[in-house]
Amino acid sequence: MEQILIVEDDADNNTMLREYLENHGYRCTQAFSGSEAKLLFSMQKFDLVLLDLMLPGIVGEELIPVFSPKTPVIVISAKNSLDSKVGLLSAGAEDYLCKPFDLPELLVRIQVQLRRQAGKKENDTGIASCKTYHYRDWVLDADAMEMTAAGIPVTLTRHEFLILELLIRNPRRVFSKQMIYEYVWGEDYLAEDKTINVHISNIRSKLKESGTDSYIQTVWGMGFKLT
Repeated sequence: MEQILIVEDDADNNTMLREYLENHGYRCTQAFSGSEAKLLFSMQKFDLVLLDLMLPGIVGEELIPVFSPKTPVIVISAKNSLDSKVGLLSAGAEDYLCKPFDLPELLVRIQVQLRRQAGKKENDTGIASCKTYHYRDWVLDADAMEMTAAGIPVTLTRHEFLILELLIRNPRRVFSKQMIYEYVWGEDYLAEDKTINVHISNIRSKLKESGTDSYIQTVWGMGFKLT
């Protein structure tokens, strides 16, 4: 039975989510502050995190890197701007649901994320598990979701890691933003979406210290590839 961590400071909303999800077969642990959520996460393994942003102690935005990349995060927030969504996805959140929302929609989104996690474990995605990928000065450990560049550890979000994994497995191939988005997020790509550009920019920034940021080449009008 999958274990879900619900991080929501409103006691009524938190309990409503717990009762609904437990009625659908999930085990739930409640946290009512960012500090409590961080402590619980350090003590227990969770399959998914539902995360509100406006929290006492530690705000939700600061918690995403704590949970990601090993545990998928679905943000539930009243913030509904495109920039907010892009920023949170860039930080490592897997999905974003604006308040108010319907509980059946939340349930479906949870099921999608958990199926995706199970698929990765069973190797249904075609990505080899327990495998290390090498490309020039890069080393990617697909099982631990860890990377080093020129011997320097690089901290990546889940989405950033999957983007690099896709590129490193096909180093001579140009991937369009649509192909990258649909592979990493498993959703239809919207032409005006800035998500891929933001993620590529973030990856390059993290690689600058190692001097390997130029490995990712922009192919204008087409997409991205490795040099």
